[in-house]
Amino acid sequence: MISGCSGGGKSTLLAELARRAYAVVAEPGRRIIAEERTGDGAALPWVDARAFARRALEMSIEDYEIARGLTFFDRGVVDAAVAIAATGGEQPTTIIGRVRYDRLFLAPPWPEIYVNDADRRHSLEKALVDYERVRRAYLDAGYHPVMLPRDTVAARADFILSQLQG
Repeated sequence: MISGCSGGGKSTLLAELARRAYAVVAEPGRRIIAEERTGDGAALPWVDARAFARRALEMSIEDYEIARGLTFFDRGVVDAAVAIAATGGEQPTTIIGRVRYDRLFLAPPWPEIYVNDADRRHSLEKALVDYERVRRAYLDAGYHPVMLPRDTVAARADFILSQLQG
């Protein structure tokens, strides 16, 4: 699992791992936004954050269930659960306990590379608040995060792979 701060380089890192022929699962949020843009847009995060969070949880569970072998995920069940709780919903603790990732790598806040785009409309300040919620939720769920270094994409990929060999 690769989670952490929005705009912290997770998707770019996953692209590097995919380039190296590892199985990767793209962030549910970006996939949901792409789907919603071709549909009615009812579950876009800036339209209905709760519907968006519920879809992210469903997608994360499906991703987990179909993954085989070493697979790198860009966000997952815990991230979606945090989003559900942030919208006033009840955090699905049973699912967090059932869907477990083997390792957790956290991308720390990295203001120097943070940029907004058509899908990432929120401010860095909101990203920092969300990061702390996600970090805390993973700790509360019993994960022991490994912090990713602020380094080149290749060096970050090398770091993850070296951690998995140890």
